Amino acid sequence: MQALVKTQKGVGFLELREVPEPKPGLGEVLIEVKAAGICATDIHVKHDRFPYWPPVILGHEFSGRIVALGPEAQYYKVGERVVGEPHTQACGHCYLCRTGNIQICPTKRSPGWGIDGAFTKYLKMPERLLHRIPDSMSDDEAAVVEPTANTVHDVVERARVEAGDFVVVLGPGPIGLLAALTARAAGARHIAMVGAPSDEAIRLKKARALGFETVLNLAETNPVEAVRDLTGGIGADLVVDCSGAAPAIASAVDLVRKKGRFCAIGLTGKDSIPFPWDKAAAKVIDLFFSMSTSYTSWDRTINLIATGRIPAGQVVSHRLPLSQWEKAFEELEAQRALKVLLIP
Repeated sequence: MQALVKTQKGVGFLELREVPEPKPGLGEVLIEVKAAGICATDIHVKHDRFPYWPPVILGHEFSGRIVALGPEAQYYKVGERVVGEPHTQACGHCYLCRTGNIQICPTKRSPGWGIDGAFTKYLKMPERLLHRIPDSMSDDEAAVVEPTANTVHDVVERARVEAGDFVVVLGPGPIGLLAALTARAAGARHIAMVGAPSDEAIRLKKARALGFETVLNLAETNPVEAVRDLTGGIGADLVVDCSGAAPAIASAVDLVRKKGRFCAIGLTGKDSIPFPWDKAAAKVIDLFFSMSTSYTSWDRTINLIATGRIPAGQVVSHRLPLSQWEKAFEELEAQRALKVLLIP
């Protein structure tokens, strides 16, 4: 079968090559991949900016159908449609695993960078990490459950968005849009999306199409002044950074109210960045970091998407065959696309 493989360390070294079909092991199932989303992590792996163990098949956001069961697999049946948590090789014994935080276990190696992933026809997964998807949900919608589960975990479970909150989202890429949709589904009264001039053509346009109340191009409008005007000088209850841009992260302290919350999702790709620490301390801000997804976020996300409360499928802008992976990465890196699905 064909697969998109990161063949060795270094910038680039991605190629479509023939690989053996995987065989499900103890407690595993074999999944026929129906759609797989390209994540920023995949782009970081391409550019040698994220840990990975080559040669490895990329891709961890997927939807699929079970086609075979490995030994002692007993909780799923052939033919069932599933998505899966990317928490493979968590040890199960460390204090993080034993407290239900397998997503940050030190030995975890997710599909797509630690072990072979979903940019291919077949993927094997432990059945303990799977979740069924309803018949009403399309394969494309199911393929964005994983990134949406990230925002549900980050915004709802970690930063605790509340009904009536004024929320600012920095960075209107796919994760930023999903974070805003999640906040709206959780009852936020008003959402302000903030982007750069380069976001105007695709990302900010999509934010407006999704019906967010305030969409700001920071080259045209001062977001801090706009948020103060909209909140009577108080500031936002919650600021969510999905940009990973140092100036945006620093601006969050001016955007958020005293005793407000700052949810950090975006990664900077740097060892350190400037941050107005004393100003944040004086405002008594609650700061939340998150990484990956919790078990509880998955079924919550599936239900929110299936009922239409989070129209996550609307962030998908391109659907391309696996053979056109180069075009897919090119469109994403040039910001001519939002979420691209590869179809094996």
